[in-house]
Amino acid sequence: MPKCSAHNDWLPPQAVEALRTLGANLARARRCEPLRDWAKRIGVSVRTLQRLEARDLGVVMGVYAAALWPMGRADALPDLADSDQPRLQSRRAAPP
Repeated sequence: MPKCSAHNDWLPPQAVEALRTLGANLARARRCEPLRDWAKRIGVSVRTLQRLEARDLGVVMGVYAAALWPMGRADALPDLADSDQPRLQSRRAAPP
């Protein structure tokens, strides 16, 4: 039975969509490697990897970092919250 996380109830829709897209992208990147091998490689259970790929919002950030590492993308994580990095595009509507 999946764990219920209170934070899932208040996540902004844009954050939910971003996490779900990340999970889908990771699933696509792993297609050439068996699920069991990939899970062992990143140090998680097969079930946790399945949850990540199913876009379960309860998967912790460390699992995403572990999944990005074999792809050579973990070094991009610090940039996610770097206030010196320009924003690519605001998803909020411009004020009237």
